[in-house]
Amino acid sequence: MDTLKAIEERRSVKAYDPEHRMTDEEIEKLLSYTMLSPTAFNIQHWRFLVVKDPELRQKLRDASWNQSQVTDASLLVVICADMKAWEKEPDRYWKNAPEPVQKALVPMILNYYKDNIEAERDEAMRSCGMAAQTMMLVAKEMGYDTCPMDGFDFDKVAELINLPEDHLISMFVVVGKALRPANERAGQLTLDEVVIYDRFA
Repeated sequence: MDTLKAIEERRSVKAYDPEHRMTDEEIEKLLSYTMLSPTAFNIQHWRFLVVKDPELRQKLRDASWNQSQVTDASLLVVICADMKAWEKEPDRYWKNAPEPVQKALVPMILNYYKDNIEAERDEAMRSCGMAAQTMMLVAKEMGYDTCPMDGFDFDKVAELINLPEDHLISMFVVVGKALRPANERAGQLTLDEVVIYDRFA
């Protein structure tokens, strides 16, 4: 499938075949390609919590106002942001770059994020958003459907997954085989409504 077709056919699917299982090889492929997503300073802030435990999936469904896709989809990924990834051995993010690049960028990372809580959060969450979109497009290419979700009790989910203090939950992405096609797109805005050139009026 080409990229444009994947973008066109990706839809947020709510009803999944609960009997379908993804293989470990498929899950690894999905996550490996997702990890090619861009991130600020190549920090790779995202952490992909793959929930396999059926009991935990049910508890997460309860914390998601009983949305069936949380348990019925083949895969549930809680995409989290490591807010302090920037200070955790930052040299490793540029270890394969030429030495002058390493010497320039690693100090730049430390200078940019130190005492900048807003940048920590914003950059990490942006990175998670890009990773989620990559994941959904890769899944579509693999013949799967997806749904990004933020309809859940974030505090309860954090408790259930034992979220580290320096992490935030960005969203869920569920992946699986749709039971039925998605509905027609509900109402796309026109380009004229959303594209502005140069500056706002």
